[in-house]
Amino acid sequence: MPKTKSKSQTQKKNGFFAQNRVVKLFVIFLVIVSLCLTFVLQQSLFKDYPVQGKKQKLSINTGETYSRFIDQLAADHKVKFPTVLKIYRKFFIQDTLKAGIYEVKAGMSVRQVLDMIANAENAQMNRILVIEGTTAKQLLLALHKDPLVDKKLGQQPAEIIKALNIPYNHLEGLFAPDTYFFDKGMTDQQILTDLYQRQMKILDAAWEKRDANLPYKNKYEALIMASIIEKETSVEKELRQVSGVFVRRLKLGMRLQTDPTVIYGMGDAYKGNITRQALRTPTAYNTYTINGLPPTPIALPSKKAIEAAMHPDNSDAVYFVATGNGGHKFSRSLEEHNRAVQAYRAVIAEKNKES
Repeated sequence: MPKTKSKSQTQKKNGFFAQNRVVKLFVIFLVIVSLCLTFVLQQSLFKDYPVQGKKQKLSINTGETYSRFIDQLAADHKVKFPTVLKIYRKFFIQDTLKAGIYEVKAGMSVRQVLDMIANAENAQMNRILVIEGTTAKQLLLALHKDPLVDKKLGQQPAEIIKALNIPYNHLEGLFAPDTYFFDKGMTDQQILTDLYQRQMKILDAAWEKRDANLPYKNKYEALIMASIIEKETSVEKELRQVSGVFVRRLKLGMRLQTDPTVIYGMGDAYKGNITRQALRTPTAYNTYTINGLPPTPIALPSKKAIEAAMHPDNSDAVYFVATGNGGHKFSRSLEEHNRAVQAYRAVIAEKNKES
């Protein structure tokens, strides 16, 4: 008679097959995970950074973050799985994005680009953004903080004026707003000299073509006016209208009564709101208490604002107020202006109620 297998032998055999199945399932699981991980990495970290041609410039702005940079790559469909890139940055890149112009060569992976832009030494050029309506003080501070700028100038305005051979006693308004690309390591003196010369060239050209009978004694006063126009409106089509209001006020002997000049005169004391006391407090820049223009520009005006100062509109408006919905309402009489002010307050009240 054939021998029958014992119960224990059967259990051992079944256990062995069960263990084999677990091992096989585990191996299959690892293979699937590995394939998925490989796919994810190939579509994110190890994906070729998209380049047109053999190489391409990559511009990183001052203040830009890795998170925004990665999100933009994903939004432009240049990479998938942005979370993987953020995890890599968190654990393997111990620094922030460095502003500058970088050269990305064909074949470089996204990981290599992320590593490259963490080191300012890798930058080929320095991108400097000077925004219209900002101040000379803000520009000087940005240059001082920029690791790609070689610092040669002191921090005192008088020292800078002397070093740049500027014939004015104040730096405000003298540098042209624009986006610039300078060689890495260029000095602050070279950069400011270039921006100053550009602004003077723009001012000279506009002054030569100015309208007749403008109330400016010289081109510097026109620059002052341009800076006020720049601060009063961000709507391009309103530049000449705002210019017209202020030019007519000067001709009529009316005070300009413009808030941006008050704010500039307050300096660091300005905390976001202008009080009635501030409007009544005399300063060299308070156009509610002084006649005519303030002594210097109050910001860095753009070319368009300078040209608007030279070519005001021909309407009869001598007042304007914000509409609350973007832009301004221009008025010929105080009565009409007061109605516009009431309409503005109603719009603001309604918006506050909704929020």
